[in-house]
Amino acid sequence: MGFCCGATMVGAVGTLRQGSTIIHNVPLLFCPVCHHVEVHHAVEHEFQLMLEYARGDGAREVNLKDNIEPEMIAEWKECCTSFQEGYPEVVLREQIDMALDLMNVAKDLGDEEWEKTLKHRLHRLGKQLRRFQKTKSR
Repeated sequence: MGFCCGATMVGAVGTLRQGSTIIHNVPLLFCPVCHHVEVHHAVEHEFQLMLEYARGDGAREVNLKDNIEPEMIAEWKECCTSFQEGYPEVVLREQIDMALDLMNVAKDLGDEEWEKTLKHRLHRLGKQLRRFQKTKSR
């Protein structure tokens, strides 16, 4: 499980641009709070190799899907608490629920700094959820 800015990173399959090269079907971890994205460590080596080959061949777009073994996907899925599979609202709600649970723990421990961090996270997640709901209703 990955963490970024205190939030649990979410698994997703996406497309990344590295310079002029676009790589499709990359197992990623992303932070729903600050939007930091990273290639999952289970496929990092294959990602770098694919990028190197693409640049060497002058390819503008490549697909990582054919170079990923099922074990890599299993490892990636084991370390994620949730996956965004076309439903960002579900992921945002899961993250809000986890933050609220952690808020109760922080209160019980009397950890005011952690509470402050969690309130900030909840504020950002709530703002994103409202923005998503607003665009969805249009």
